Amino acid sequence: MTFTQNDLQQMKTKAISVEDVESQITLFKNGIPFTNIAEAATINKGIIALTDKIIDEEIKRFDTHKNDLDLVKFVPASGAATRMFKFLFKFLKDYKPAEHSINSFINTNELKDMSLFMVGLEKMPFYNQVLEQLVQQNIDFEKLSTSEKVWHFVNTMLGSDQLNFGNQPKGLLPFHKYKTEHISTAFEEHLYEAALYASSKNKAKLHFTISEQYRDKFSAEFKRIEEYVEQHTGVSFDISFSYQHQSTDTIAVTLDNEPFREDDDTILFRPSGHGALLKNLNAIEADIVFIKNIDNVVVKQYKDDVAKYKKVLAGMLINLQNKAFKFLELLDSDALAEENFKEIETFLVKDLCVKISKEYHKYTNKYKVEYLQQKLNRPIRICGMVKNEGEPGGGPFWVRDQYGDYSLQIVESAQINLEDKKQHSILKNATHFNPVDLICGVKNYKGEKFDLNAFVDHNAAFITMKTKKGKDLKALELPGLWNGSMAYWNTIFVEIPIITFNPVKTVNDLLKAPHQLS
Repeated sequence: MTFTQNDLQQMKTKAISVEDVESQITLFKNGIPFTNIAEAATINKGIIALTDKIIDEEIKRFDTHKNDLDLVKFVPASGAATRMFKFLFKFLKDYKPAEHSINSFINTNELKDMSLFMVGLEKMPFYNQVLEQLVQQNIDFEKLSTSEKVWHFVNTMLGSDQLNFGNQPKGLLPFHKYKTEHISTAFEEHLYEAALYASSKNKAKLHFTISEQYRDKFSAEFKRIEEYVEQHTGVSFDISFSYQHQSTDTIAVTLDNEPFREDDDTILFRPSGHGALLKNLNAIEADIVFIKNIDNVVVKQYKDDVAKYKKVLAGMLINLQNKAFKFLELLDSDALAEENFKEIETFLVKDLCVKISKEYHKYTNKYKVEYLQQKLNRPIRICGMVKNEGEPGGGPFWVRDQYGDYSLQIVESAQINLEDKKQHSILKNATHFNPVDLICGVKNYKGEKFDLNAFVDHNAAFITMKTKKGKDLKALELPGLWNGSMAYWNTIFVEIPIITFNPVKTVNDLLKAPHQLS
Protein backbone atom coordinates (compact mmCIF):
# COMPACT_ATOMS: atom_id res chain seq x y z
CA MET A 1 0.00 0.00 0.00
CA THR A 2 1.41 3.37 -1.04
CA PHE A 3 0.61 6.36 1.15
CA THR A 4 1.13 10.03 0.36
CA GLN A 5 3.18 12.38 2.52
CA ASN A 6 -0.10 13.86 3.77
CA ASP A 7 -1.28 10.37 4.74
CA LEU A 8 1.92 9.71 6.67
CA GLN A 9 1.64 13.05 8.47
CA GLN A 10 -1.98 12.30 9.36
CA MET A 11 -0.94 8.95 10.87
CA LYS A 12 1.92 10.59 12.76
CA THR A 13 -0.45 13.19 14.22
CA LYS A 14 -2.73 10.41 15.48
CA ALA A 15 0.27 8.33 16.70
CA ILE A 16 -0.75 5.45 14.44
CA SER A 17 2.05 3.49 12.77
CA VAL A 18 2.08 2.64 9.08
CA GLU A 19 2.60 -0.99 10.07
CA ASP A 20 -0.61 -0.96 12.11
CA VAL A 21 -2.57 0.54 9.22
CA GLU A 22 -1.17 -2.02 6.76
CA SER A 23 -2.02 -4.80 9.21
CA GLN A 24 -5.59 -3.50 9.45
CA ILE A 25 -5.95 -3.39 5.67
CA THR A 26 -4.70 -6.98 5.52
CA LEU A 27 -7.46 -7.96 7.95
CA PHE A 28 -10.03 -6.33 5.65
CA LYS A 29 -8.62 -8.20 2.64
CA ASN A 30 -8.31 -11.60 4.29
CA GLY A 31 -11.38 -11.35 6.47
CA ILE A 32 -11.51 -12.29 10.15
CA PRO A 33 -12.11 -15.94 11.01
CA PHE A 34 -15.18 -16.78 13.08
CA THR A 35 -14.68 -17.94 16.64
CA ASN A 36 -15.11 -21.71 16.91
CA ILE A 37 -17.33 -22.30 19.94
CA ALA A 38 -17.06 -25.91 21.11
CA GLU A 39 -19.89 -25.76 23.65
CA ALA A 40 -21.65 -23.31 25.90
CA ALA A 41 -20.23 -22.89 29.39
CA THR A 42 -22.88 -24.11 31.84
CA ILE A 43 -23.16 -24.77 35.58
CA ASN A 44 -20.35 -27.14 36.67
CA LYS A 45 -19.02 -27.16 33.10
CA GLY A 46 -17.24 -23.83 33.09
CA ILE A 47 -19.56 -21.83 35.37
CA ILE A 48 -19.29 -22.04 39.16
CA ALA A 49 -22.57 -22.11 41.12
CA LEU A 50 -22.36 -20.26 44.41
CA THR A 51 -23.44 -21.81 47.71
CA ASP A 52 -24.11 -20.04 51.00
CA LYS A 53 -20.81 -21.43 52.29
CA ILE A 54 -18.82 -20.06 49.34
CA ILE A 55 -20.56 -16.69 49.63
CA ASP A 56 -19.78 -16.36 53.34
CA GLU A 57 -16.16 -17.51 52.95
CA GLU A 58 -15.35 -15.21 50.03
CA ILE A 59 -16.98 -12.12 51.54
CA LYS A 60 -14.99 -12.74 54.74
CA ARG A 61 -11.79 -13.20 52.71
CA PHE A 62 -12.32 -9.95 50.81
CA ASP A 63 -13.22 -7.94 53.91
CA THR A 64 -10.12 -9.31 55.67
CA HIS A 65 -7.72 -8.31 52.89
CA LYS A 66 -9.25 -5.24 51.23
CA ASN A 67 -7.48 -2.62 53.36
CA ASP A 68 -4.13 -4.08 52.31
CA LEU A 69 -5.01 -3.80 48.61
CA ASP A 70 -5.13 -1.00 46.07
CA LEU A 71 -8.65 -1.15 44.60
CA VAL A 72 -9.96 0.70 41.54
CA LYS A 73 -13.38 0.70 39.91
CA PHE A 74 -13.03 1.09 36.12
CA VAL A 75 -16.16 2.39 34.39
CA PRO A 76 -16.47 2.66 30.59
CA ALA A 77 -18.59 5.81 30.31
CA SER A 78 -17.82 7.42 26.96
CA GLY A 79 -21.12 6.65 25.25
CA ALA A 80 -23.65 9.35 24.38
CA ALA A 81 -27.26 8.66 25.30
CA THR A 82 -28.58 8.83 21.71
CA ARG A 83 -29.61 5.16 21.49
CA MET A 84 -31.53 5.43 24.77
CA PHE A 85 -34.04 7.65 22.99
CA LYS A 86 -34.08 6.01 19.56
CA PHE A 87 -37.85 5.39 19.47
CA LEU A 88 -38.53 8.91 20.78
CA PHE A 89 -36.42 10.51 18.05
CA LYS A 90 -38.45 8.53 15.50
CA PHE A 91 -41.67 9.65 17.20
CA LEU A 92 -40.64 13.33 16.95
CA LYS A 93 -39.78 12.89 13.30
CA ASP A 94 -42.98 11.11 12.27
CA TYR A 95 -45.71 12.36 14.59
CA LYS A 96 -47.78 15.45 13.71
CA PRO A 97 -50.05 16.43 16.67
CA ALA A 98 -52.35 18.43 14.42
CA GLU A 99 -52.97 15.46 12.12
CA HIS A 100 -53.30 12.43 14.46
CA SER A 101 -54.40 11.63 17.96
CA ILE A 102 -51.52 10.11 19.89
CA ASN A 103 -53.39 6.84 20.47
CA SER A 104 -54.28 6.31 16.81
CA PHE A 105 -50.69 7.06 15.81
CA ILE A 106 -49.34 4.53 18.32
CA ASN A 107 -51.84 1.84 17.33
CA THR A 108 -51.28 2.35 13.60
CA ASN A 109 -47.50 2.10 13.99
CA GLU A 110 -47.54 -0.58 16.72
CA LEU A 111 -45.31 1.54 18.96
CA LYS A 112 -45.28 -0.52 22.18
CA ASP A 113 -42.27 1.42 23.49
CA MET A 114 -44.18 4.67 23.08
CA SER A 115 -47.19 3.32 24.98
CA LEU A 116 -45.02 2.26 27.91
CA PHE A 117 -43.24 5.61 27.93
CA MET A 118 -46.57 7.46 28.12
CA VAL A 119 -47.92 5.30 30.93
CA GLY A 120 -44.75 5.78 32.96
CA LEU A 121 -44.17 9.43 32.14
CA GLU A 122 -44.62 10.78 35.67
CA LYS A 123 -42.28 8.12 37.08
CA MET A 124 -39.39 9.25 34.90
CA PRO A 125 -36.64 10.84 37.04
CA PHE A 126 -36.52 13.91 34.79
CA TYR A 127 -40.29 14.56 34.78
CA ASN A 128 -40.16 17.71 36.91
CA GLN A 129 -37.09 19.00 35.08
CA VAL A 130 -38.96 18.83 31.77
CA LEU A 131 -42.00 20.57 33.26
CA GLU A 132 -39.78 23.37 34.59
CA GLN A 133 -38.30 23.80 31.12
CA LEU A 134 -41.82 24.01 29.65
CA VAL A 135 -42.74 26.73 32.18
CA GLN A 136 -39.72 28.76 31.03
CA GLN A 137 -41.17 28.58 27.51
CA ASN A 138 -44.57 29.82 28.78
CA ILE A 139 -46.21 26.52 27.85
CA ASP A 140 -49.11 25.61 30.18
CA PHE A 141 -48.63 21.84 30.21
CA GLU A 142 -51.84 21.07 32.12
CA LYS A 143 -54.02 22.82 29.53
CA LEU A 144 -52.62 20.84 26.60
CA SER A 145 -54.40 17.87 25.04
CA THR A 146 -52.86 14.44 25.70
CA SER A 147 -51.37 14.42 22.21
CA GLU A 148 -49.85 17.87 22.65
CA LYS A 149 -48.53 17.01 26.12
CA VAL A 150 -46.59 14.02 24.84
CA TRP A 151 -45.17 15.86 21.83
CA HIS A 152 -44.07 18.89 23.86
CA PHE A 153 -42.62 16.70 26.60
CA VAL A 154 -40.50 14.67 24.17
CA ASN A 155 -39.47 17.72 22.18
CA THR A 156 -38.33 19.47 25.36
CA MET A 157 -36.32 16.39 26.39
CA LEU A 158 -34.57 15.92 23.08
CA GLY A 159 -34.61 19.23 21.22
CA SER A 160 -31.10 20.48 20.44
CA ASP A 161 -32.14 23.91 21.74
CA GLN A 162 -33.84 22.37 24.79
CA LEU A 163 -32.53 19.78 27.32
CA ASN A 164 -30.89 17.87 24.46
CA PHE A 165 -30.73 14.59 26.44
CA GLY A 166 -29.89 12.53 23.36
CA ASN A 167 -26.57 14.30 22.91
CA GLN A 168 -25.49 14.16 26.56
CA PRO A 169 -23.23 11.48 28.06
CA LYS A 170 -25.41 8.71 29.45
CA GLY A 171 -23.57 8.88 32.76
CA LEU A 172 -24.78 12.43 33.45
CA LEU A 173 -28.47 12.00 32.68
CA PRO A 174 -31.06 11.91 35.50
CA PHE A 175 -31.40 8.18 36.35
CA HIS A 176 -33.08 7.90 39.75
CA LYS A 177 -35.48 10.01 41.81
CA TYR A 178 -35.55 9.65 45.59
CA LYS A 179 -38.27 10.57 48.08
CA THR A 180 -36.15 13.50 49.21
CA GLU A 181 -36.60 14.86 45.66
CA HIS A 182 -32.92 14.21 45.11
CA ILE A 183 -32.20 13.24 41.49
CA SER A 184 -29.11 11.12 40.90
CA THR A 185 -27.15 10.36 37.76
CA ALA A 186 -25.56 7.02 36.88
CA PHE A 187 -22.22 8.67 37.65
CA GLU A 188 -23.36 9.44 41.20
CA GLU A 189 -24.77 5.94 41.72
CA HIS A 190 -21.39 4.43 40.85
CA LEU A 191 -19.86 6.42 43.72
CA TYR A 192 -22.38 5.07 46.22
CA GLU A 193 -21.82 1.56 44.95
CA ALA A 194 -18.02 1.85 45.03
CA ALA A 195 -18.21 2.94 48.67
CA LEU A 196 -19.71 -0.45 49.52
CA TYR A 197 -17.11 -2.70 47.89
CA ALA A 198 -14.34 -0.80 46.08
CA SER A 199 -13.13 1.23 49.03
CA SER A 200 -9.97 0.64 51.03
CA LYS A 201 -9.28 2.49 54.30
CA ASN A 202 -12.43 4.58 53.67
CA LYS A 203 -11.26 5.79 50.29
CA ALA A 204 -12.65 4.71 46.92
CA LYS A 205 -10.86 5.17 43.62
CA LEU A 206 -12.92 5.32 40.45
CA HIS A 207 -11.69 5.74 36.89
CA PHE A 208 -14.12 6.73 34.14
CA THR A 209 -13.32 6.54 30.44
CA ILE A 210 -15.19 9.44 28.87
CA SER A 211 -15.34 11.51 25.71
CA GLU A 212 -12.88 14.37 26.12
CA GLN A 213 -15.54 16.94 25.19
CA TYR A 214 -17.46 16.06 28.37
CA ARG A 215 -14.54 16.29 30.81
CA ASP A 216 -15.70 19.63 32.26
CA LYS A 217 -19.26 18.35 32.69
CA PHE A 218 -18.14 15.25 34.60
CA SER A 219 -15.78 17.32 36.75
CA ALA A 220 -18.57 19.79 37.51
CA GLU A 221 -20.95 16.98 38.45
CA PHE A 222 -18.40 15.47 40.84
CA LYS A 223 -17.79 18.86 42.43
CA ARG A 224 -21.56 19.30 42.86
CA ILE A 225 -22.17 15.93 44.58
CA GLU A 226 -18.83 15.17 46.27
CA GLU A 227 -19.62 16.52 49.73
CA TYR A 228 -23.16 15.13 49.67
CA VAL A 229 -22.08 11.60 48.76
CA GLU A 230 -19.13 11.60 51.19
CA GLN A 231 -21.45 12.61 54.04
CA HIS A 232 -23.85 9.76 53.21
CA THR A 233 -21.17 7.08 52.77
CA GLY A 234 -18.36 8.03 55.14
CA VAL A 235 -16.00 7.43 52.22
CA SER A 236 -13.83 9.90 50.30
CA PHE A 237 -13.44 9.60 46.54
CA ASP A 238 -10.48 9.78 44.20
CA ILE A 239 -11.94 10.27 40.71
CA SER A 240 -9.88 10.14 37.52
CA PHE A 241 -10.76 10.28 33.82
CA SER A 242 -9.22 9.17 30.57
CA TYR A 243 -10.24 9.27 26.92
CA GLN A 244 -10.23 6.82 24.06
CA HIS A 245 -6.83 7.44 22.48
CA GLN A 246 -6.67 8.56 18.85
CA SER A 247 -3.87 6.03 18.40
CA THR A 248 -6.48 3.27 18.77
CA ASP A 249 -8.57 4.55 15.84
CA THR A 250 -8.70 2.18 12.88
CA ILE A 251 -8.70 2.89 9.16
CA ALA A 252 -11.95 2.70 7.19
CA VAL A 253 -11.81 1.18 3.70
CA THR A 254 -13.97 1.07 0.60
CA LEU A 255 -15.66 -2.15 -0.48
CA ASP A 256 -12.52 -2.73 -2.60
CA ASN A 257 -10.34 -2.48 0.54
CA GLU A 258 -8.78 0.82 -0.46
CA PRO A 259 -8.46 3.59 2.17
CA PHE A 260 -11.77 5.47 2.42
CA ARG A 261 -11.08 9.14 1.81
CA GLU A 262 -12.93 12.23 2.98
CA ASP A 263 -13.85 15.06 0.59
CA ASP A 264 -10.52 16.74 1.41
CA ASP A 265 -8.66 13.52 0.47
CA THR A 266 -7.67 12.70 4.05
CA ILE A 267 -8.05 9.08 5.19
CA LEU A 268 -11.06 8.31 7.35
CA PHE A 269 -10.08 6.85 10.73
CA ARG A 270 -12.82 5.76 13.12
CA PRO A 271 -13.03 4.96 16.86
CA SER A 272 -12.46 1.23 17.19
CA GLY A 273 -15.03 0.17 19.79
CA HIS A 274 -14.63 -0.63 23.48
CA GLY A 275 -11.60 -2.82 22.73
CA ALA A 276 -9.69 0.46 22.40
CA LEU A 277 -10.10 0.91 26.16
CA LEU A 278 -7.51 -1.79 26.78
CA LYS A 279 -4.95 1.01 26.53
CA ASN A 280 -6.78 2.89 29.29
CA LEU A 281 -7.09 -0.21 31.46
CA ASN A 282 -3.43 -1.00 30.92
CA ALA A 283 -2.52 2.35 32.48
CA ILE A 284 -4.34 1.55 35.73
CA GLU A 285 -2.07 0.78 38.69
CA ALA A 286 -4.01 -1.39 41.15
CA ASP A 287 -4.09 -4.80 42.80
CA ILE A 288 -7.74 -5.39 41.92
CA VAL A 289 -9.80 -3.65 39.21
CA PHE A 290 -13.61 -3.83 39.23
CA ILE A 291 -15.09 -3.30 35.75
CA LYS A 292 -18.72 -2.30 35.27
CA ASN A 293 -20.55 -0.33 32.57
CA ILE A 294 -21.83 3.17 33.31
CA ASP A 295 -25.53 2.36 32.81
CA ASN A 296 -25.63 -0.75 35.05
CA VAL A 297 -26.71 0.80 38.35
CA VAL A 298 -29.60 0.49 40.82
CA VAL A 299 -31.37 2.68 43.37
CA LYS A 300 -29.94 2.56 46.88
CA GLN A 301 -32.28 -0.10 48.30
CA TYR A 302 -30.76 -2.71 45.97
CA LYS A 303 -27.12 -1.69 46.36
CA ASP A 304 -26.29 -4.07 49.23
CA ASP A 305 -27.31 -7.04 47.05
CA VAL A 306 -25.09 -5.81 44.23
CA ALA A 307 -22.15 -5.16 46.58
CA LYS A 308 -22.52 -8.59 48.18
CA TYR A 309 -21.72 -10.39 44.95
CA LYS A 310 -18.93 -7.99 44.02
CA LYS A 311 -17.25 -8.94 47.30
CA VAL A 312 -17.78 -12.64 46.60
CA LEU A 313 -16.10 -12.39 43.19
CA ALA A 314 -13.26 -10.30 44.61
CA GLY A 315 -12.73 -12.82 47.41
CA MET A 316 -12.51 -15.59 44.83
CA LEU A 317 -9.92 -13.59 42.89
CA ILE A 318 -7.78 -13.10 46.00
CA ASN A 319 -7.95 -16.82 46.80
CA LEU A 320 -6.98 -17.93 43.28
CA GLN A 321 -4.22 -15.34 43.00
CA ASN A 322 -2.68 -16.41 46.29
CA LYS A 323 -2.60 -20.04 45.17
CA ALA A 324 -1.26 -19.21 41.71
CA PHE A 325 1.45 -16.96 43.18
CA LYS A 326 2.52 -19.69 45.61
CA PHE A 327 2.84 -22.19 42.76
CA LEU A 328 4.76 -19.73 40.56
CA GLU A 329 7.25 -19.11 43.36
CA LEU A 330 7.61 -22.88 43.74
CA LEU A 331 8.23 -23.26 39.99
CA ASP A 332 11.02 -20.68 40.33
CA SER A 333 12.69 -22.64 43.12
CA ASP A 334 14.87 -25.74 43.20
CA ALA A 335 12.50 -27.42 45.65
CA LEU A 336 10.05 -28.77 43.06
CA ALA A 337 9.03 -32.39 43.74
CA GLU A 338 6.98 -34.78 41.61
CA GLU A 339 3.89 -34.33 43.77
CA ASN A 340 4.15 -30.57 43.18
CA PHE A 341 3.62 -31.08 39.45
CA LYS A 342 0.41 -33.00 40.14
CA GLU A 343 -0.74 -30.37 42.64
CA ILE A 344 -0.22 -27.54 40.14
CA GLU A 345 -1.85 -29.51 37.31
CA THR A 346 -4.90 -30.14 39.50
CA PHE A 347 -5.11 -26.45 40.41
CA LEU A 348 -5.00 -25.44 36.74
CA VAL A 349 -7.72 -27.87 35.72
CA LYS A 350 -10.10 -27.66 38.68
CA ASP A 351 -9.63 -24.10 39.89
CA LEU A 352 -8.60 -22.15 36.79
CA CYS A 353 -10.61 -24.21 34.25
CA VAL A 354 -7.50 -24.69 32.08
CA LYS A 355 -7.52 -27.70 29.76
CA ILE A 356 -3.95 -29.01 29.71
CA SER A 357 -2.50 -30.02 26.34
CA LYS A 358 -2.36 -33.75 25.58
CA GLU A 359 1.29 -33.26 24.64
CA TYR A 360 2.15 -31.98 28.12
CA HIS A 361 2.69 -35.41 29.67
CA LYS A 362 5.33 -36.19 27.05
CA TYR A 363 7.44 -33.22 28.13
CA THR A 364 10.58 -33.39 30.21
CA ASN A 365 10.34 -31.75 33.63
CA LYS A 366 12.15 -28.67 32.29
CA TYR A 367 9.49 -28.09 29.63
CA LYS A 368 6.70 -28.97 32.05
CA VAL A 369 7.92 -26.15 34.30
CA GLU A 370 7.91 -23.71 31.37
CA TYR A 371 4.43 -24.84 30.32
CA LEU A 372 3.01 -24.46 33.84
CA GLN A 373 4.63 -21.05 34.27
CA GLN A 374 3.18 -19.89 30.97
CA LYS A 375 -0.32 -21.03 31.97
CA LEU A 376 -0.17 -19.62 35.51
CA ASN A 377 1.60 -16.31 34.97
CA ARG A 378 -1.31 -14.42 33.41
CA PRO A 379 -3.83 -11.79 34.45
CA ILE A 380 -6.89 -13.33 36.13
CA ARG A 381 -10.48 -12.22 35.67
CA ILE A 382 -13.49 -13.43 37.63
CA CYS A 383 -16.59 -12.83 35.50
CA GLY A 384 -20.10 -12.75 36.88
CA MET A 385 -22.63 -14.47 34.61
CA VAL A 386 -26.42 -14.18 34.79
CA LYS A 387 -29.04 -16.55 33.43
CA ASN A 388 -29.93 -15.76 29.84
CA GLU A 389 -33.29 -13.97 29.67
CA GLY A 390 -33.07 -13.01 26.01
CA GLU A 391 -30.73 -10.04 26.27
CA PRO A 392 -28.63 -9.39 23.15
CA GLY A 393 -24.89 -9.62 23.53
CA GLY A 394 -22.10 -11.97 24.53
CA GLY A 395 -22.06 -15.10 26.59
CA PRO A 396 -19.69 -17.65 28.16
CA PHE A 397 -18.40 -20.43 25.91
CA TRP A 398 -15.70 -23.05 25.61
CA VAL A 399 -13.71 -22.04 22.52
CA ARG A 400 -11.41 -24.20 20.42
CA ASP A 401 -8.53 -22.34 18.74
CA GLN A 402 -6.57 -23.18 15.59
CA TYR A 403 -4.12 -25.28 17.62
CA GLY A 404 -6.85 -27.45 19.11
CA ASP A 405 -6.59 -25.85 22.57
CA TYR A 406 -9.73 -25.10 24.58
CA SER A 407 -10.36 -22.08 26.80
CA LEU A 408 -13.21 -20.18 28.41
CA GLN A 409 -14.12 -17.00 26.54
CA ILE A 410 -16.82 -14.35 26.43
CA VAL A 411 -18.02 -14.44 22.83
CA GLU A 412 -20.31 -12.02 20.99
CA SER A 413 -22.86 -13.37 18.51
CA ALA A 414 -21.13 -11.32 15.77
CA GLN A 415 -18.05 -13.53 16.23
CA ILE A 416 -20.00 -16.72 15.50
CA ASN A 417 -20.83 -18.16 12.07
CA LEU A 418 -24.63 -18.26 12.38
CA GLU A 419 -24.93 -20.03 9.02
CA ASP A 420 -23.20 -23.05 10.54
CA LYS A 421 -26.07 -25.07 12.04
CA LYS A 422 -23.92 -26.62 14.77
CA GLN A 423 -22.47 -23.27 15.84
CA HIS A 424 -25.90 -21.66 15.75
CA SER A 425 -27.33 -24.48 17.89
CA ILE A 426 -24.61 -24.06 20.52
CA LEU A 427 -25.31 -20.32 20.67
CA LYS A 428 -29.08 -20.83 20.82
CA ASN A 429 -28.82 -23.28 23.72
CA ALA A 430 -26.49 -21.17 25.86
CA THR A 431 -27.83 -20.78 29.39
CA HIS A 432 -26.02 -17.64 30.54
CA PHE A 433 -25.28 -14.08 29.48
CA ASN A 434 -22.34 -11.72 30.06
CA PRO A 435 -23.42 -8.67 32.10
CA VAL A 436 -19.93 -7.07 32.04
CA ASP A 437 -19.27 -7.71 35.73
CA LEU A 438 -15.54 -8.34 35.97
CA ILE A 439 -13.04 -8.44 38.81
CA CYS A 440 -9.50 -8.32 37.47
CA GLY A 441 -6.08 -9.14 38.88
CA VAL A 442 -3.54 -7.35 36.70
CA LYS A 443 -0.31 -7.88 38.66
CA ASN A 444 2.01 -10.89 38.58
CA TYR A 445 3.41 -12.90 41.49
CA LYS A 446 6.34 -10.46 41.82
CA GLY A 447 3.98 -7.51 42.27
CA GLU A 448 4.67 -6.18 38.77
CA LYS A 449 1.84 -5.03 36.53
CA PHE A 450 1.24 -7.16 33.47
CA ASP A 451 1.45 -5.59 30.04
CA LEU A 452 -2.13 -6.40 29.04
CA ASN A 453 -1.30 -5.96 25.34
CA ALA A 454 0.55 -9.28 25.51
CA PHE A 455 -2.68 -11.22 26.17
CA VAL A 456 -4.80 -10.07 23.19
CA ASP A 457 -6.14 -12.30 20.42
CA HIS A 458 -5.80 -9.87 17.49
CA ASN A 459 -7.88 -12.15 15.27
CA ALA A 460 -10.92 -11.53 17.45
CA ALA A 461 -11.65 -8.16 15.83
CA PHE A 462 -14.90 -7.20 14.05
CA ILE A 463 -15.54 -5.90 10.54
CA THR A 464 -18.78 -3.93 10.19
CA MET A 465 -20.52 -2.20 7.30
CA LYS A 466 -21.12 1.56 7.65
CA THR A 467 -21.93 4.54 5.44
CA LYS A 468 -20.47 8.04 5.27
CA LYS A 469 -22.31 10.69 3.27
CA GLY A 470 -24.17 7.99 1.39
CA LYS A 471 -21.04 5.99 0.54
CA ASP A 472 -20.58 2.41 1.78
CA LEU A 473 -17.48 1.61 3.79
CA LYS A 474 -16.01 -1.14 5.93
CA ALA A 475 -15.01 -0.36 9.52
CA LEU A 476 -12.81 -2.30 11.92
CA GLU A 477 -13.42 -2.69 15.64
CA LEU A 478 -10.55 -3.89 17.80
CA PRO A 479 -11.02 -7.09 19.85
CA GLY A 480 -13.60 -6.23 22.51
CA LEU A 481 -12.29 -5.30 25.94
CA TRP A 482 -13.82 -8.39 27.60
CA ASN A 483 -13.69 -10.52 24.42
CA GLY A 484 -10.51 -10.81 22.36
CA SER A 485 -8.62 -8.22 24.39
CA MET A 486 -8.70 -10.61 27.36
CA ALA A 487 -8.48 -13.84 25.35
CA TYR A 488 -5.30 -15.08 27.02
CA TRP A 489 -6.19 -14.18 30.59
CA ASN A 490 -7.08 -16.92 33.06
CA THR A 491 -10.86 -16.76 33.17
CA ILE A 492 -13.33 -17.91 35.81
CA PHE A 493 -17.10 -17.72 35.24
CA VAL A 494 -19.40 -17.50 38.28
CA GLU A 495 -23.19 -17.45 38.29
CA ILE A 496 -24.61 -14.38 40.01
CA PRO A 497 -28.26 -13.30 40.38
CA ILE A 498 -30.09 -11.18 37.84
CA ILE A 499 -30.41 -8.29 40.35
CA THR A 500 -26.77 -7.48 39.58
CA PHE A 501 -27.64 -6.72 35.94
CA ASN A 502 -29.77 -3.62 35.38
CA PRO A 503 -28.52 -1.76 32.30
CA VAL A 504 -30.41 1.20 30.88
CA LYS A 505 -30.37 0.58 27.15
CA THR A 506 -33.61 2.47 26.44
CA VAL A 507 -35.27 5.21 28.46
CA ASN A 508 -38.09 2.79 29.39
CA ASP A 509 -35.60 0.68 31.36
CA LEU A 510 -35.74 3.45 33.97
CA LEU A 511 -39.26 2.25 34.77
CA LYS A 512 -38.03 -1.18 35.92
CA ALA A 513 -38.04 -1.97 39.64
CA PRO A 514 -34.25 -1.64 40.26
CA HIS A 515 -34.49 1.96 39.02
CA GLN A 516 -37.62 2.87 40.99
CA LEU A 517 -38.20 3.19 44.73
CA SER A 518 -40.79 0.73 46.00
